[in-house]
Amino acid sequence: MIGALALRDLAVRRGGRLLFSGLSLELAAGQACALTGANGAGKTSLLRAVAGLVRTEAGEIAFGAAEPADARAEGLHFIGHQDGLKPARTGREELHFWSRWSGGGEVYLETAARRFDLAGLLDLEIRRLSAGQRRRLALARLIAAPRPLWLLDEPLSPLDAGWRQRFGAIMGEHLAGGGLILAAVHDPLPIAALGLEIAA
Repeated sequence: MIGALALRDLAVRRGGRLLFSGLSLELAAGQACALTGANGAGKTSLLRAVAGLVRTEAGEIAFGAAEPADARAEGLHFIGHQDGLKPARTGREELHFWSRWSGGGEVYLETAARRFDLAGLLDLEIRRLSAGQRRRLALARLIAAPRPLWLLDEPLSPLDAGWRQRFGAIMGEHLAGGGLILAAVHDPLPIAALGLEIAA
C-alpha cells in the first residue's frame, strides 16, 4: 500500500513553540532513515505527525499513491518510546490484542513470537517482564501484523547488544521486502540508513 514517504517543507508547533520548519525527506521502498536531534528538538512529534497524531502547521506528508487516511489506518505501525503495554495483561493477551487491532493473523503471531523469542514470556504478566523483554514484546507487533511503514521512537532502547543486532536483521528483512523505516534514534541504527537531523 505505501510505496514511499515524502515530507515537504514540514513545520510542527507544540505547546506554542515552533519545533521545526522547512523539514523535507524523500523515502522510497526499501529505505530507512535515522532521525536525530537533541532532546526536545521534535523527533517524536515528527513521528506522531506522520502517524496522524499531531497536526502540522505547514507542509505536506505524502505516502506515495496511497491516500493519507488509508495509509495511516492500514499501512503503518507507530511504536512509541513508551511500549504502550497494559501491566495486568499477559504477554499473550497483549500480542493478540495488537495483532487483532492491526489486522494480523495467527500465522503472523506465531512468527512474531518466534522471531522475538517470546515463547517463555507469553504467559507472564507484563509487570513481571524486564524493560528489554517488554520492548521485544512491543516490537513483535511489527511482525504480528505486517505493514509497510515502521515509525519507531528509540526502538533500540533498552535492548541489549545481542538483541540490537537481531532486531537489525529483522529491520533489514523488512527493507529487503520493500518496507520503509523512519526511526528516531540517539544511537546509530544497525542497518544502512539515510540521516535527517532536526536542529534544536
